[in-house]
This record gives sequence, C-alpha cells and structure tokens, in this order.
Amino acid sequence: MTISHRFIETNGIRMHLAEAGSGPTVLLCHGFPECWYSWRHQLEALAAAGYRAVAPDMRGYGQTDKPDAIDQYTLLHLTGDMVGLLDAIGTDQAVVVGHDWGAPVAWRCALFRPDRFRAVVGLSVPFQLRGPNRPSTVMPRTENQRFYQLYFQTPGVAEAELEKDVHNAIKTTLFALSGDAPVEDPASLTMLPNEGGWLDGKPTTRSLPTWLTDSDIEFYVEEFKRTGFAGGLNWYRNIDRNWELLAPWSGAKVQVPAVYVVGDRDGVYRSPSWSHLVPSLKQFVPLLRETIVLKGCGHWTQQERAKDVSNALLEFLKKL
Repeated sequence: MTISHRFIETNGIRMHLAEAGSGPTVLLCHGFPECWYSWRHQLEALAAAGYRAVAPDMRGYGQTDKPDAIDQYTLLHLTGDMVGLLDAIGTDQAVVVGHDWGAPVAWRCALFRPDRFRAVVGLSVPFQLRGPNRPSTVMPRTENQRFYQLYFQTPGVAEAELEKDVHNAIKTTLFALSGDAPVEDPASLTMLPNEGGWLDGKPTTRSLPTWLTDSDIEFYVEEFKRTGFAGGLNWYRNIDRNWELLAPWSGAKVQVPAVYVVGDRDGVYRSPSWSHLVPSLKQFVPLLRETIVLKGCGHWTQQERAKDVSNALLEFLKKL
C-alpha cells in the first residue's frame, strides 16, 4: 500500500498531507513531538480496509507552515485547519482521530462541527470540559518541582534544551513515556525539577523497544532538526488563551459516536488530574461506545500497539 504526499491550502496556511486508500475519510491528528509519521501503521491498515486515511503534519510541524506568532496556535486555529482540510480534499465528512495534543483537536472538531466530523476517536487524552479556573493557575507545583507544561511556557527555553541534541531528545522522549520504560509511576515523569528541564531524570535506553526502529527515530530527528520545536511547543503556550476562547462552549458535550483508547502505563491515565475523567467520560460524551485500556501500553498508543489501535478503529468504523 503506497502512502502519497501533497500540499493543500487551509485556513491561511500551507499544509502537508500523507494519504492512503479511497473510501470514507478518516482524519488522523498527531501530537507532540511527532508528525504524520506517527500514523504510518494506521494509514496502511485503514487503506487496506477500504477507507481514505489522511494524516496531516499539524500546524507548526513537519512540512506544514509554522506561523511565528504564538497566538496562531489556539484550538480554534487547529480545528479550523481541519475543517479547511476537509474542504481542500473535497470531502463533506470525516471520522476524526487524535492522539496526545491531536486528541483535544479531534474532540473539539466533533464538538464544534458535528456536521463535518461524524464520529471521533481520542487516544491517550480524554475529552475534558472547560474548567472554572485558568489552567496555568491550577497546574501541579511543589517546592522542588513543577508540571512540565509550566516549563514549556517560556519561549526559547525548552527549544534550547531539546534542540541541543535532537536525537537524544527524541529517543529519550519516545522511550521514557512508553510502556517499556522501567518507571513505577509514569505520571511522575510529568513533574520536572524547578532548576531542570524536560529530559532531566528521564529513563534512557541503549536497545530500542520492539515497536520502534532506528529508522523511525531518524525520521523524527530529521524533521525536528529542520523545523525546531517551537511550533509544537506553541500549542502549550496557548493553554490559557484556549480557556478564554472556549468560554462559549462551557459545559457543552460531544454529541457524536466516540471511542477512547489509552494505555494503562500512560502518564495521562495514571495522573491524578486526568484519571478521574476516564470513568466519567460518558457524562460528557454521551455516545461514547467504548473505553479501551491497553495493558502494558504507554503514551505512544498507535505506535506501541499499532495492530490493537488499527483493529479498534476498524471495529468502530464498521459499526458506524
């Protein structure tokens, strides 16, 4: 099955797409620090099963445009990009799938435009109602540690750390957050030393887990060497701005069929600030068909458990 590549114009930016197959459209939104390539297995599986699978490099990533201004990376921009993508490829409707940061985009696509996104699958990150407080004011912080998203806020700081040795940054991040890392509590990896950075204290490995090859790592490394990390980090720098902009949808529920997939060794699943959302997800996503918890799987759901995720997607799509 061949994956083809092209560029489209959407929402004022030029976007790179990887595509495979023909049939009903399935749109795949990646997270941080990734690109279209994180969906390589699903592109093939979906195409083989009679679907048109489309995986863009999201705004700020890969070969897609990277606006300089931080305020160009809000959830309204990101969901707008996806609506414009459907227009550009000439399709009325899609099932939208998102992983990590791509999951809030997918959930919001379904929330804002159920007419265009007929169903949604969230990987790792569940749908979350807008809270009463500005997010940065309630992120965990102790005398010695702070939540990693607070560290990501200051422009240039995390970029300098990650870009110093891109190969090490990518390899360490992919291993440390995976189900293979020898960490008792994966949620602990989201707290960083006040004086340190993202990579400090993260477990490393010489030999790669079975789901990851040297050439996979090289693909990501080449992309981030070329682009830097600012585009992806700017998504984090809009967390408070998103909270302001999403006020009109306060309390709104996702009203399309949905599935949620998470690894039991994912820091999101284990974290006190997220774990309570998983059992109550159906309250906010009334048409939630299933929550799938993958044993031994870490954060990189669709790469660590490629077959399980592809099968779950196909099962869900078949029943729609």
